[in-house]
Amino acid sequence: MKINFIKFNTEIGKNKPATMNSTNNYCPFCHVEELQNIIDTDGDIIFLRNKYTVIDGADQFVLIEGKGHNDMPNYTKEHMRRVIKMGLKHWRELLNSGKYAEVLFFKNFGPMSGGTILHAHMQIVAFPKLDSELLFEEIELEGIEIAKSDGVQINISNKPRVGFGELNIIVEPGGNLDTLADYLQIAVHYLMNHFRKNLTSYNIFFYRQGEKIFAKVMPRFATSPYFVGYNIHFQPTNIYQIADEVKNIYFKGGKSND
Repeated sequence: MKINFIKFNTEIGKNKPATMNSTNNYCPFCHVEELQNIIDTDGDIIFLRNKYTVIDGADQFVLIEGKGHNDMPNYTKEHMRRVIKMGLKHWRELLNSGKYAEVLFFKNFGPMSGGTILHAHMQIVAFPKLDSELLFEEIELEGIEIAKSDGVQINISNKPRVGFGELNIIVEPGGNLDTLADYLQIAVHYLMNHFRKNLTSYNIFFYRQGEKIFAKVMPRFATSPYFVGYNIHFQPTNIYQIADEVKNIYFKGGKSND
């Protein structure tokens, strides 16, 4: 099995601030006046170099989504669109720079997401060497269509990457980025408010294939030992039920074909 092995600097990692499980700890993203290496801003949205470069050999960046400890489900539509456009802009610039083999763009939110900072943010990590073919399979981003508009589709995975409730957004070349942002906000809002009562965490992962963009919104909880130990992916039996529920809550409704 081919795998991308990357060195993680544990000395730097142990010094990273941690506010995910406590709002009393010092939050570096709340103290804008102390931030360094700022690259770009759009109001209270800030793109900067990551101070804690735990990934050896990679250039690491942070996109602070706004002030305070608000998150995507509660953003105005206009703010959500600005956040996504800022992230996509810098992701694409790094991809097109010619300096990197691959650039990852993702978000951790909540204590089960793999993140350490509660303050809503996204990350971009640029690798001079990385095997792009090992990052994802396009089949993991296909599924039962929920809605489609302006060259953008939202679906629920019928061959998910891990297992349960994985919502995908597919943007065809020339597709509307505002619609991408709107569908991402719907996906996150659904997972955090309707999917499971006790869900606290999610990830967003962005992928690209040529000019085509994919985004996977994945609910996070204790990962199945079948996947961790044996790489077995579950195919949930309720995917059509979830598709119908998202349609009825956020769109005009309708019944998915099973």
